[in-house]
Amino acid sequence: MSDAPRLALIQFPGSNCEWETKTAAEAAGMVCDVFRWNRDPDILADYDGYIIGGGFSYQDRVRSGVIAAKEPIVKRVFAEVMENGKPCLGICNGAQVLVESGLIPGINPGAVEMALAPNFHDPEGRIAGFCCRWVYLKHSSGACKLTSAMGADQVWPVPIAHGEGRFTTKIEGLLDTLRANDQIVFQYCDESGEINEDRSVNPNGALANIAGLCNPEGNVLAVMPHPERASFIRQVPEDFGGEWSEMKAKAWGDVDAVSAPGPGLAVFESMREMPAPAPA
Repeated sequence: MSDAPRLALIQFPGSNCEWETKTAAEAAGMVCDVFRWNRDPDILADYDGYIIGGGFSYQDRVRSGVIAAKEPIVKRVFAEVMENGKPCLGICNGAQVLVESGLIPGINPGAVEMALAPNFHDPEGRIAGFCCRWVYLKHSSGACKLTSAMGADQVWPVPIAHGEGRFTTKIEGLLDTLRANDQIVFQYCDESGEINEDRSVNPNGALANIAGLCNPEGNVLAVMPHPERASFIRQVPEDFGGEWSEMKAKAWGDVDAVSAPGPGLAVFESMREMPAPAPA
């Protein structure tokens, strides 16, 4: 990529995270254009990479992400990713679109091999089926190019907000394949990095605590939590605990300090540092 990669942030009817995601991408040193779903898909060839952000595309009708995944614009993203090796980040509803399009997990590209199923009931009972709170993630993969700026086994806080975010599959042996390929990028964990299935740790009941997956090539990442909502110190809750909350408390009243990078910005910084694909 160039010194300032140019990204297309795909906007569907029902998207609601475009502008905060654009802000995070630009804070990481990229150019990010909000690209409407009904524009000419061929224009996407001019971009260095793609983000599909969060929200409720097409009101989550049928199931989350499935209608958006059939749009010509996603088919063009699929082609650019598969044929030219460009990066693509799908956040929350964007992760659902990537799963429904067959880009994730991408063992057999184009085939729907997993589901982002309805959450198991929120153990805190705030809204049945919908979970909105801060969680901890562990960076569990070294194969994903969109997390290269994160340390091995790094634990970081990030918010979730979804009703259909439970990674699962009916394909026998798929989980073993994901592990063998090092495609499990993020897992829900506790503050110390321990991964267990307790609902206080794994908020939606996801298989193997999976919160984010990449494709085998590592240039596509689907993550259910929202890194753009943890990209600046000002966004981190002071009372959540851990080093990032301590940094927020110390930054109180200092405009520059609260605008410093938060834990989620590393995802966007990794995207910026990805090398340009080789010419076809």
